[in-house]
Amino acid sequence: MTVIKNDENELVPTRLVTSWRVCIDYRKLNEATRKDHFPLPFLDQMLERLARNEYYYFLDGFSGYFQIPIDPKDQEKTTFTCPYGTFTYKRMTFGLCNAPGTFQRCMMAIFHDIIEQTMESHFMVKEGIILGHKISKNGIEVDKAKIEVISNLPHPTTIKGIRSFLGHAGFYRRFIKDFSKISRPMTHLLEKNSPFIFSNECIQALRTLKDKLTEALILIAPNWDQPFEL
Repeated sequence: MTVIKNDENELVPTRLVTSWRVCIDYRKLNEATRKDHFPLPFLDQMLERLARNEYYYFLDGFSGYFQIPIDPKDQEKTTFTCPYGTFTYKRMTFGLCNAPGTFQRCMMAIFHDIIEQTMESHFMVKEGIILGHKISKNGIEVDKAKIEVISNLPHPTTIKGIRSFLGHAGFYRRFIKDFSKISRPMTHLLEKNSPFIFSNECIQALRTLKDKLTEALILIAPNWDQPFEL
């Protein structure tokens, strides 16, 4: 199979192991889809509730989305074509706008009585990676593996590259004091009619963000049982 980079259609990237992962561009389908606004949990709140415990249980769901069947009359809407032919999904796949809400609703129904007490199965461990963060009794830390990837990112050469880097770094913005001020030279390039000149200020901002991520401290979740003074 020859895989050609195509920003306008389906993309079949090679996985790190031995198989393929099919990524379908469902933007037009999502535009026509009636939205399911089921509330998703806030990442920060979940991390704060999970951190500072002595032991953890980690249970990784196997092919979670594929456990949810698609109504037969709607399956044809997921049709896609690739070098091997034309196919239709019988089970929910990522890329569909209502997939996260549907999956969260199922998880709430199944685990409503033990939600966030259990989460590949690891029992009685003292730390672990969840939602891109390392949690332990000490608090919340960045995932070093992801930080290494961000640190090795090259200087952006396009607007898309700027958005990509700021998206990666911004995921950990709570660990970086004055993130918005530091990243301002780069965010300025995203403004309408702004010429793309990756100046020395942008280079310095990029380096500063990378340095602060590699030196990020441990965040301790507040104890909501204690009084707060403003």
